[in-house]
This record gives sequence, C-alpha cells and structure tokens, in this order.
Amino acid sequence: MAFATESEFNDGNNNLRTHQNGKSSSGHQIVAEASIAERTAEWGLVVKSDSFKTSSSFDGDRFKKLSDRFGESARTSGDSNYDSESLGVIPRVSQELKEALATLQQTFVVSDATKPDCPIMYASSGFFTMTGYSPKEIIGRNCRFLQGPDTDKNEVDKIRHATRNGKSYCGRLLNYKKDGTPFWNLLTITPIKDDEGNTIKFIGMQVEVSKYTEGLNEKALRPNGLPKSLIRYDARQKETAKCSMTEVVQTVRDPKSIIRSKNDDTATKHEEQENFNLDFVLPKSVETGNSRTPGRQPSPLNFQGDISRASSTQDRKIKSSRKSGRSSSTSFRGKSLSSVRGEEEKPIVEPEILMTKEIERTDSWERSQRERDIRQGIDLATTLERIEKNFVISDPRLPDNPIIFASDSFLELTEYTREEILGRNCRFLQGPETDMSTVDKIRDAIREQREITVQLINYTKSGKKFWNLFHLQPMRDQKGELQYFIGVQLDGSDHVEPLKNRLSERAELQSAKLVKATAENVDEAVRELPDANLRPEDLWAIHSQPVFPLPHKRNNSSWVAIQKIAARDKTIGLHHFSPIRPLGAGDTGSVHLVELQGTGELYAMKAMEKSVMLNRNKVHRACIEREIISLLDHPFLPTLYTSFQTSTHVCLITDFCPGGELFALLDKQPMKLFREESARFYAAEVVIGLEYLHCLGIIYRDLKPENILLQKDGHVVLTDFDLSFITSCKPQVMKHAPPSNRRKSRSQPPPTFVAEPVAQSNSFVGTEEYIAPEIITGAGHTSAIDWWTLGILLYEMLYGRTPFRGKNRQKTFSNILHKDLTFPSSIPASLQARQLINALLQRDPGSRLGSTTGANEIKQHPFFRGINWPLIRNMSPPPLDVPLELIGKDPTAKDVKWEDDGVLNTKIDLDIF
Repeated sequence: MAFATESEFNDGNNNLRTHQNGKSSSGHQIVAEASIAERTAEWGLVVKSDSFKTSSSFDGDRFKKLSDRFGESARTSGDSNYDSESLGVIPRVSQELKEALATLQQTFVVSDATKPDCPIMYASSGFFTMTGYSPKEIIGRNCRFLQGPDTDKNEVDKIRHATRNGKSYCGRLLNYKKDGTPFWNLLTITPIKDDEGNTIKFIGMQVEVSKYTEGLNEKALRPNGLPKSLIRYDARQKETAKCSMTEVVQTVRDPKSIIRSKNDDTATKHEEQENFNLDFVLPKSVETGNSRTPGRQPSPLNFQGDISRASSTQDRKIKSSRKSGRSSSTSFRGKSLSSVRGEEEKPIVEPEILMTKEIERTDSWERSQRERDIRQGIDLATTLERIEKNFVISDPRLPDNPIIFASDSFLELTEYTREEILGRNCRFLQGPETDMSTVDKIRDAIREQREITVQLINYTKSGKKFWNLFHLQPMRDQKGELQYFIGVQLDGSDHVEPLKNRLSERAELQSAKLVKATAENVDEAVRELPDANLRPEDLWAIHSQPVFPLPHKRNNSSWVAIQKIAARDKTIGLHHFSPIRPLGAGDTGSVHLVELQGTGELYAMKAMEKSVMLNRNKVHRACIEREIISLLDHPFLPTLYTSFQTSTHVCLITDFCPGGELFALLDKQPMKLFREESARFYAAEVVIGLEYLHCLGIIYRDLKPENILLQKDGHVVLTDFDLSFITSCKPQVMKHAPPSNRRKSRSQPPPTFVAEPVAQSNSFVGTEEYIAPEIITGAGHTSAIDWWTLGILLYEMLYGRTPFRGKNRQKTFSNILHKDLTFPSSIPASLQARQLINALLQRDPGSRLGSTTGANEIKQHPFFRGINWPLIRNMSPPPLDVPLELIGKDPTAKDVKWEDDGVLNTKIDLDIF
C-alpha cells in the first residue's frame, strides 16, 4: 500500500529502515523521546522534541457534509485546529474522533493528502498487529514500506493513479510484514474531500486474505482460456470490503453520531452478538474482518443439522422459529398474525395502536441526496459456497485431475490456503501412515468413474494426522459425460476405535450418510454454474438464440417492427439500433434508450460487459436473466424482443418504460412517500406480477422500487432478473371443504389455484435493506422471500424509508434478524396496512403470509379490499401529489454512435464517498 507521488514510487520497494536512514536527523530526535512518542503514536500523535506540541490526524470542520440516502448530515468534531498545518506539524487527532475510531474493528490507516508523501496520521491497532510494526515506526510515514520484491508493480501503478487523481481503489497485492513474511493484502482506498472538492485525507483499509484468496492462481487459465478456479474470490472480497469501508468513512465524517449510536447499542449488543455474527452468515472467503489463524474444526459427528440443505433448513427453521417468537411488535407476542387466516373476524390487537411508536424525526429521515445512495443488488455467495462442509471439486478433463474448487471448511480442516490447493491433485494430503492400498482403491474408482467411500489417514499442512472418511462421487453433465469429481472429507479422528484403528461400525455408517448427503448437495449446487470447460463463446450462446413472440403481445407495434427487420436481415444486432440516451448504469453494465433504425420504435437495451461478468462470477446470472425474460408474457413484466452479443458485450432488447423507476417517482413526492391508495395500487400490481413469476417456478429475489418501472399509462413492470432463481413448479387446485349445511352449497367458494416454486436455493443475493432473514442465516429460501420483500416495499412506499436499515451492512442484517418492527405514529397509515406489513415481515418463513397458498392469501387481506384483481390492468392509477412525468427522446440532444468512446461502457463511479 502506498499513497505517494510518481517519483516517490520509484523507490517503493525500499524497506522502512532505508527510509529511516535517509532521514537520520529526524530519527535521532524521535529516539530522544522514544517512550513518549510510542505511547502517543498509537493515537495518531507526533511529539516534537523542540516544542512537545501535539497534532491531530483530522480536520472535522473542513469535511464536506455528505448525507446518505436518508440525508444523515455529517457532524464535525469542531475540536481540531487546522492552523497547526502552517507550523509544519501533523494535525492533532481530536479526542472525540479518537474515541470513535477506536470502536472500529477494521484494519486501516488514515493519511494526510495535503502533505508531501501522504504521511500516515492514524493507524488502527489491527494495522500494528497485522504488519508487526510499532506505532513509532509507522506514524508520520508513507506506508510503501509494506511493498517487497514480488509486489505487483501494475497494482502499485493503479494505486498511484487513484491517489494522484483523488479516486478510490480496491485491489489485492502482495505485501510484507516487518519480519519479511509475505501476505495477500486486500487494499481499499477512499479519498476524503473538503467542500471545494480537494482531497484532504485518504483512508486505506487492509484485509489479509492469504487464507482464502486464489492468489496467483487468479491468472491460471485452462486450455479454453477460462480461469481454472470455479469461483473468482477477488470479486467476493472486494464487494464486502467496499461495504466495510463505508463504516470507516462514516466514522471519520461523523464521530459524534458513531459514539452516540455505540452507546445506544450497548444494551442490546451482548444479545445480538450471541444471536448473530456475520462470521456464520457469509463464507469465510468473503469476510473482511481481522484475519485469524484458522484451526481444525471439531468433528462434524459431534453436532446435528447442516448435513444437507434439507436438514440444515429444518434445523435452522427451528432456531428461526424460536427467534421469531420475539414478535415484530409487543402487541403481537405469541400467536403471529400471518399464521391466522380471516383475521377480520378475530382482531388480535387494539385498533390504531398496532406497532406504532413515537419516533423522533431526525436527519436520517431526510433524503436530500438520496440519488447518491444507489442500492444495488448484492451477490455475495452462490449456494455452492455456502455449503459448510469439507469438500473439493476436481476436473478430470484437465491433466492430473486438479482441484478447481475447495470449500472454506476444507481449508480449515487441512490448514492449507486456497492458493496452495487450487490446481493441485488431492494427493498432497497423503503421508507416512496413509494406507496405499486404500489410495489404489480411490484411483481405481476414478479410472472407472464410479463413487467410493473409504477410510484413511491424511495429514494437515502442519503434519497433524487425522482419520478421514472420504467419499468420491462423479458428476455427469446432461449428456451423461463425466464433468467433475466431488470429494467430501469428514474428520473422524475423535471416533476411531484404538484396537481396530478405524472408525467404529456405527460411526462409519453415520458418517457415510453425512458425506454422501453432502456430495448430493454439492452436485446440485454446482449445476447452477456454467461448465468450466466450455469455450468462451459457448458461455454466451443463449444470447444468440432467436426470440419468438408469445401470444399476448405478438401483434403490438414493437414486435411487428422487430419481425420485419428479422425477416429482411435474418439476424438482428447492435448496428440495427441507434443509441438515444442512457437510462441507467450498474456495476456490470448499462441500460440505454435505443431506436430501431427506420421504424421510430423505441426499446430499452441492457448491455452487460463480458469481462466484468466473468471476473465477478455473474456469467450464470446473465444467462438466467436471458432465459427468464424469454418466458414472460404478462402486462406487468417485460417482453424480450431480441438478444445478441458483440465481442465485448451481451445485449437484451426489452420494453421501454417512459415512466422511469418507481424509486424516482417516490422520491419526488412530498416527504418521499405515497398516499395509501397509491401504495395499495402499486403493491397490488406487484402481487400480480410475483404470482405469475411463481407460477413459472421463478423466485424474483430482488424486489425494490428501483426494479419497478412505470409504463406510459402508469402501470408497473418488474425488471432485472439477474439475481432470480428458476426451478420447477407444481400447480395445484385446492378445493374447499363443502359446507355442513347443504342449503349453503351455492355460496361455496370456487377452488383455489396455487402454483409456487418447489425447490430451495441458498445463494446470498438481494438488496441489503430488502433481504429476508433466511437468506442471511443461510437456512435455504423459497418463494416466501418475495413476500418478505413485498412487505419491505409497502413499508417504504407508506413511510418513506425501509424498516431495518442500519448504518452499515452488518447492522442492517442484525436489524433484519432481531429488531422489532415499528411504525412511526407521526405518519398516518391504516390498521389494515400495518397488519399486512406485519404479516409479510414474519421472520419465520412458515408463518409468513403467502407461504401456504401464495398470492391468494395476500389478495384476500383487508388492505386490498376494493381491488378488482382480474381487471386491475384496466384501472387508472390513483392521482399523485407530484404527477408522473414521461421521458423519451430529447430533440435537442446530439446524435451519438456506438463507436463513440464510452457509449457502451457507462458505469457508476465507485468513488461515492
């Protein structure tokens, strides 16, 4: 890591002692008061021998006030005196900021960007622990001393470019500790700027990722040109690191509020730590906390649950149901609303008191800069990565059957790093006492492509031996050809019978069931990912397939225009469309308003960059989205007209919705919220859209106002399916029991049609504020998560904010799992609205409204009384305080072409701090 000018990078590999020798005069001065300096340096203080004046690391008054989505105004400490810079000393850290920074768990430094060499002004205790340097060796110096002989100069150049231009950086590079030990450092740099936009500070956060990164294997390629590793871990770790950096930036900007919130959290902190810890939520390869030396896990035979996704789900549902006993409201303790149908006849609560609470309206309710807080969907882990078992996946189609995936638990068990494992054959676990006849049996099974379960002694990296119950299972593709081998290990060392020198018969039988169940789960999970042996061009083949019109829209003008071009030119490509204007941009691509040349028809084109999709484990997400949109034929869902690819991008052509995002419309309303009749209308149409998706076996998984577009008539269209999951669906017709009195037979309700996706997923996807509890806990999720997100959406439309948002991602997830659901009494909402939201936001999926008969339960709720469901698309949307404004072609805009620089590569600037 280094914050320096170009000339200063020329000696970047020099160690700290070299820099000290070059400044011997100042070094002697520091030595004279060594004991004082060391004690004060930990807090970013520098003691000068001639004056003994201290100086602060931060200037609170000059920080630019930057609110988050809800406009939380940044307060400044007011304790710092930046006039000290004129004296040539490092500014003093205020006591307030010092206390706030000390509460953080991250490893980071703060450097002064206004001084030559960007000297370190403050370093967290974790930085000293990670690097082995003492405070007096660090404070006041540039941290290029972490570089060494094998530090990648290209990454250093990227850092130099970012710091020179006041930009953010996030990357992994090889650094060195004081004792010379190399380690992989995931470095995230964020600038702090003053009101004039000048960079005054840099925050550099470090995470040691040596255990879990693929390291140099990131550059190892297969013969087909694709990575050898099945998962690109850098993308996972960068995503989490950027989120973790947010808390550091917030602390620097607003230390008072951080201290205040810490004090407010003290009462519940112990309980939350017991019930919720992100270490158990995300794969360890995604963690960004302080690194720990991993040890061997206890034998899996000593605990129950988590054997397979089925048993894991059951076990965690029990735990979840216990937690959900903490009802979302004191008025709802005990029996949950969503477990009872027909609540109208038996009200549980006192009207107008339900879950309301006097909540002080603070700055956090204002959203003057809401547009700067783009709530993008997150994709932190696939189902495969969340299987907490010891296993590897190897590819027999490559020489020596190398490992292409190793679970985090396998790394813990064997003590090897992921970099040391990927690309190797699994024989490195063998040792002196390994029975070679057993090894021969495994080799025979590999050669014959059959499964086998054996016991043998293996060895960890440190030489410790363990009794391994090993299961090998071949995995075949749809053609029946061998694709991968799955190898599951179970440490049975605690269950070996000394005399027989093997697992007891009972333990072996139980263990065999465990490893086989794990292998089956791995087999199912890995099929969500594209075959690693495909040619690069085959990865995107689905985007070049023809698209055919479905019944309901086949005669509209958009389809007629597309079919004319297709009939004339056989295929449709980028050159058939003219770019009009950008509509939006995300972290993997952009959306453009385009015109089909010669027709006057407008469409929306979503363009995704291939290289970004590859590097961020999103190839299968892009393909799933293409598959899903091609199935849709519904007024509240997009139509796919064509798709194609260029050398760099894959593109989807869908409906253009001139009303823009519901998010933008909501933001324009007074107090940033809808009247109840408008919220009811939009929620009802969303229910209809979700019902249709569920009938197709699609779990949406990313409902939020940003993904709801508005047609020119004001009706909704759900969009963005890259985080969706598609599985099978078994439609059912549920007949109601006949009434006991035959005279009432005419009033018997008609049968109910129910169609919900049947399979579960365990990917960690969604949008932070909308994610359901079962996604966070890793319990496996069903279509019930869509009803949770509906509850969050309705709350946001009525109250102008989401109910569980925290100051950072971890706090938000903690709130989702533990915080009581409350409604501010200062904003009026009907009892029925609050009841519906409460029923949808039940933490136990089994008790959640919609979990039994899907959308039917929700449609029957009193909140939706008066909605004519079959004819809802013919309704006129209720009037808004600020009417919907349509967007379209700008007659004053200059013409652009795809060849123009940046037209296809419009991206969001990551420098959002």
